[in-house]
Amino acid sequence: MEALAVRLSGLDPYVDGAIRVVVFYDTLMRRRVDLPALVRASAGLAECVAGIRLHGTGRTIRVSPHGTEASTPPAPRSSTAPIILDDEEIGVVWLERPGPANPLDDMLLDRLAIAAASAVERYGPARTTMADPALVELAISDGSDEAARARALRLLGFAAEVPVHVVAVRARLPLDRIGALICPSRPVKAAPLADLGVILATTVDRARFPADVRAGIGAAEGPDRSWHDARTALRFTTTRRPVVHHDELGALALLAQVPQDTARDNPDVAAIARIAGTPDDLETLDAYCTTGSLRRAADVLHLHHSSVARRLDQIAKTLGIELTEPTGLLRATVALTAWRLLNG
Repeated sequence: MEALAVRLSGLDPYVDGAIRVVVFYDTLMRRRVDLPALVRASAGLAECVAGIRLHGTGRTIRVSPHGTEASTPPAPRSSTAPIILDDEEIGVVWLERPGPANPLDDMLLDRLAIAAASAVERYGPARTTMADPALVELAISDGSDEAARARALRLLGFAAEVPVHVVAVRARLPLDRIGALICPSRPVKAAPLADLGVILATTVDRARFPADVRAGIGAAEGPDRSWHDARTALRFTTTRRPVVHHDELGALALLAQVPQDTARDNPDVAAIARIAGTPDDLETLDAYCTTGSLRRAADVLHLHHSSVARRLDQIAKTLGIELTEPTGLLRATVALTAWRLLNG
């Protein structure tokens, strides 16, 4: 490989040098070298420290121009280039040149980035967020046997001993963007499945979900069970509670198992359906059930508490439920939740 390393300082004119750089990296790619070898060759070619970092794993490689691991603290990056795979940025490459940038540095980094993307795809699971939907379905389906599920997870890039959370998502935003936000430094995969988005992640930061995203999070108790729980949790999401973890539902999760006809025929649920045609009433009831307090509901609705009190009096008459009593509040909350489950 050293015989291929043409020193940038000796390349003149520029066009000749650019061609030599292209040939240099084409040769490395034909030899199917791995990432450490790519960085070593690049550092030798550039005669300065070269580096690469993969976003999905956090793996970083820095090599000195002598071919050894760079022992000096990272210097300011004189030039950088993104590593793109399947239209997604999966990492970055850079040079740490102490003096002025060489005219061929950008060309070198562009070719290094292309070669790095090829190496990532060849030597390990692609570190892109988006994944093959068929592979994701195999990993989370309750019809998959354990051997097939383990193989699917391995191909997706998840270690066998690492628990995986499954997230069911409804959103207009791209799934890869959501996945990168909620799990920025660990393996994460996403794919559309039927009418839902599926995200598999080793950790989930619920505070990082973007606005206008509805998400149900399953516990890491096996991908098939987690997928089932994630879909259940998604059904309980609301405008005020757009992200729900299944573990938080507790006994409320039992409502998802009630047959639809049984829920629809319940008098309290039927009464909720009668007020559903009036958005203000439904919003007022939701705020009151969520906060459990007239004044807190008024704050949420940005209304005077007396206005909310009048609305609640009228809603209570329509429902036939005394909302100021603890039992009445519980009945209304359960009925409202059951009605939402019926109506998606």
